Amino acid sequence: MRIVTDPGSQSWYEASARQRVAGLVDEGSFAEFLGPAERAMSPHLPLFDLPRAFDDGIVVGRAQLDGRPVLVASQEGRFMGGAFGEIHGAKLVGLLRAAIETKPAAVLILFDTGGVRLQEANAGETAIAETMRAIADARAAGIPVIGLIGGRAGCYGGGGLIAGTCSRLAVSESGRISVSGPEVIETNKGAEEFDSRDRALVWRTMGGKHRRLTGGADAYCADTVAAFREAAIRLIGAAPAFDLAMLEAEQSRLEARVKRFGDCRDATEIWARLGVNDPDAVPAMTDAAFAETVANVTEASHDAR
Repeated sequence: MRIVTDPGSQSWYEASARQRVAGLVDEGSFAEFLGPAERAMSPHLPLFDLPRAFDDGIVVGRAQLDGRPVLVASQEGRFMGGAFGEIHGAKLVGLLRAAIETKPAAVLILFDTGGVRLQEANAGETAIAETMRAIADARAAGIPVIGLIGGRAGCYGGGGLIAGTCSRLAVSESGRISVSGPEVIETNKGAEEFDSRDRALVWRTMGGKHRRLTGGADAYCADTVAAFREAAIRLIGAAPAFDLAMLEAEQSRLEARVKRFGDCRDATEIWARLGVNDPDAVPAMTDAAFAETVANVTEASHDAR
């Protein structure tokens, strides 16, 4: 007897890039661009005797979400940590540029990346810059770009920069977001500054709960594909305008954040200043209890991230 599992109930963290897409969009609606049969692979990795993936670690295509047309990109964190290379980045940039021509209801980026591949550093860095520009162009054309973050690799390096340019972000508890990863900080500043082996510290500083409380993310999800689907549908309808007023509000908010929290040494100090009654309890909160906490924090909801 064959047991069929509801893809929506699957853990987002444990799912592959393709499994996330399959459970996120309307059933049977996904059509992939440059799939594995096209063999769009990195030309650089063989020079380092490294294996390649037929899709270069990113799945892109069109689909329907709640009956509306969307474009989707899903990074595979289990291939080279979801890192950006030449082909990987070109597929994402091409998808975003196609959005301006096809006018979908939104572009969905399912982040799962550690940043840029060292073996393709120049091409990867260029791809990061081109992606950020393409997102700005898409948003200026009135197309929301929604980022979903909750995978194994988190959203680090250039991926963290790209996430900051999205219209809205949804995270789970595992949805770590940062430009510099824990190991990078420790290497440059020492374990006294940031101990990358202290997983509780990493999650407090970069994890989904912290990002949601401070307004760095706009929705917090349970670790299921269904929860991310629900959040994506909701955030498309809540995407802010992309104009001068929004950018000025963003700058003002960032300045106020530095002034208010710049001397804090730990996330728990920030949470206390936000008005969280028991900051030390936040990491162990259930999703329901955390949702109640977020509802009482005004910083968590703001048109400017």
